[in-house]
Amino acid sequence: MAFAAVGGAGLGAVFGALLDGVIAVTSEATMFETHLRDLKCTLDLFQQVDEDVRQHPNILFRPMQGLERFEIQMEKGVQLVEKCSKVCPWKPNVFNKRYTRKLIALDTSLRTLLSVLTAHIASDLRARVINVATVVNHIDANIAAQNQNVNQIKGWSAIPEPPPFTVGLDVHVEELKLELLKDEASMLVLTGLGGCGKTTLAQKVCEDQKVKEKFRSNIFFVVVSKRTNCLVVQELCQKRGSLVPALQEEAIAFNWLQEFLKKTGQDPLLLVLDDVWLGSESLLDKFGQFKRPNYNILVTSRFQFPRFGPAYPLGTLEQGDAMTLFRHAASRPDRSFDIPEDLAKQIVQLCKGFPLAITTIGRSVCERPTEIWKKRVAELSRGSSILDSEDYLFACLKSSLDALDERLAVIKECFIDLASFPEDRCIPAVALIDMWAELYGLDEDFWSIAHIHELTNRNLANLVSRNGKMEMDGYYSEHFVTQHDMLRNLAIHQTGQDEIGQEKRLIIEICGDNLPNGWTEQKDKPKKTRLLSISTDGLSSAKWHDMHLPKAEVLVLNFQTENYVLPKFVKKMSKLKVLIVTNCGVLQADLSNFKLLGSLANLKRIRLERISIPSISKNSMQLKSLQKISLFMCSIGQAFSNSSIQILEAFPNLVEMNIDYCNDLVELPAKLCDLIRLKKLSITNCHKLSALPKEIGKLVNLEVLRLRSSTELERLPGSIKNLNKLSFLDIYNCSSIKKLPEEIGEMSSLRKINMGQCSRLQGLPQSVLNLGELRELICDEETENLWGEPFKSSLININITVAKEQHNLNWLYCKP
Repeated sequence: MAFAAVGGAGLGAVFGALLDGVIAVTSEATMFETHLRDLKCTLDLFQQVDEDVRQHPNILFRPMQGLERFEIQMEKGVQLVEKCSKVCPWKPNVFNKRYTRKLIALDTSLRTLLSVLTAHIASDLRARVINVATVVNHIDANIAAQNQNVNQIKGWSAIPEPPPFTVGLDVHVEELKLELLKDEASMLVLTGLGGCGKTTLAQKVCEDQKVKEKFRSNIFFVVVSKRTNCLVVQELCQKRGSLVPALQEEAIAFNWLQEFLKKTGQDPLLLVLDDVWLGSESLLDKFGQFKRPNYNILVTSRFQFPRFGPAYPLGTLEQGDAMTLFRHAASRPDRSFDIPEDLAKQIVQLCKGFPLAITTIGRSVCERPTEIWKKRVAELSRGSSILDSEDYLFACLKSSLDALDERLAVIKECFIDLASFPEDRCIPAVALIDMWAELYGLDEDFWSIAHIHELTNRNLANLVSRNGKMEMDGYYSEHFVTQHDMLRNLAIHQTGQDEIGQEKRLIIEICGDNLPNGWTEQKDKPKKTRLLSISTDGLSSAKWHDMHLPKAEVLVLNFQTENYVLPKFVKKMSKLKVLIVTNCGVLQADLSNFKLLGSLANLKRIRLERISIPSISKNSMQLKSLQKISLFMCSIGQAFSNSSIQILEAFPNLVEMNIDYCNDLVELPAKLCDLIRLKKLSITNCHKLSALPKEIGKLVNLEVLRLRSSTELERLPGSIKNLNKLSFLDIYNCSSIKKLPEEIGEMSSLRKINMGQCSRLQGLPQSVLNLGELRELICDEETENLWGEPFKSSLININITVAKEQHNLNWLYCKP
């Protein structure tokens, strides 16, 4: 055949074997029937080209280079088809999706070869001064006719059919359908974790009756994955029924794309670009340029692509839908589901509503004895990761992580660091800022937040905010990071993959007094880890084994008891720079052994959450290197009152203090005003704070003063006039302040004020006219009116931003 003429008899032989195999298997491998029929249609096109070439028997074609690769692919295709024939239709295995993708890839490769082969034939015809137009047009016409016949036979099966059984997608179908049925042009990005059902949802949208009625034959479904733009355009044109020559350059491919869009006319057009990865932005750009009415693009991706359109996030399944999916996956169609309901519920709960995990675990226990089910539940309940036993699930999730190449290596490390915090809890963004500043040199807070946004865009994490705003004045105390437990398992899995990973971080989870395997034997062995995280539950005692951590720079301690003792080995962590202690219980906890920190010469940052500060202030110690301390939901009212050491002597180099949600704080302790090196003081969401001491004027190096949401604070002391270096004053939502002090005009460096939601503020002092450096004002509509004449005409360099109140309740769905 033509293969023998152009590329050698070997290629013709393997082609015949592949065609015979596809014909023999199609009727048997029902799970792959659609893709096998697509492959059969492509092979038929090759036979049609061969028949056309045979009409010119006197032409001798020169051997064609580069066909060896296609021969190897066909040989693998023969093996693939044989494997498909052995898959049991009622009990799918974990390779089904892999086989499906390989069949699609093989079909795409053969289509490419078809274009190359046709172009080669045309070249030979030209070389022999043959009527090339007649021959090529004849070939093109036959292939187009063949495609048309295929489309007539297949109809809507040209769109990949969704699985015969789906749950939890009906509402999403309706919502997406409403967007796609609009008359204006749109690009919608359907995004979510790999394995959450994005492709299935897109397929169900395409088969919706109203969608089919609007777009008719102008629905095109293309799997993009990591293919080149040229291959994507080739497939689109071939789906249209045109024979496309080999495309070697993107510029040529995009010209063909424009021709493809022109051929669709003014009829409604729906393009589904499935499984789009980062790196395909140029393709999305080109599609976005050809906008016209009723031109809709639905993109499915693990990435959000915010500049290409609104993101439609697909989350996990509700409990009822998750149970329905599990029952289907864990039982044969010809038998009833007879596994005890309590075991099924436990497995589903451990899968956290993740469809791919539910399906994978369900299939692994299908038709297995009840004891196997109990064993599986026990393993997962004791902390065993699903990823350790389910290779396909692990590979699916890890591929998203692998997309973080060498340029984004730090972001990959940041992803793994998220596992340092307990599952099912919001991770404070400011805690991550402290960690990453020291581990990766991210000396400005915005770098860390930018990395979190990058993880969010890739659906590897989620950034939520209590105030509904993602950025506001560099204030991130109300920003939290959440992560699906499957991704946390992936991160933990990565820490133990090799010795390098273990050197970077060590994450230990202790239930009761059951210490991790091997800890006792290795307790005296030095560990090279830079980050150590230890999480204990409410049953853990204060017993600790000694550890030697000479290189540890970050220590994260998570616990749930009312009394917690700092491990004695902390004293020997000579390189420790960051300490984060989080009480995951409801009430404040007493923290013992705090005096151990006095021996840490390099400790720069401390963050305490739900800790009783009076219990640690009794210890007289010096932390000479400490630069930042953050107190969240702590008892601070009587702090530092009983300390025998002066606070400046204890924290001589402290430059930043954050006090957040400390509800027993009525008046800021005057002693804190002795910290004369402070540059940033944030007292936020302390709703009982009613007064600031006049000594606050002693903080002459202060550059930022935040009093956000101090709703009982009635006034600012006149001594703030001494804060000559203060550039930013934040009194957002200080709703009890009625007037600003006259002395505010003496703050010569003040450049920015946030005074939104100050509902009782009645006016501004005349001295505001002296704020010559003031450049930015954030307020609401009511307080904006206060800045009328004479201030408006005199302070002409001020940029006034009227911020509207936003509410985002996403953070309510995770534990603080």
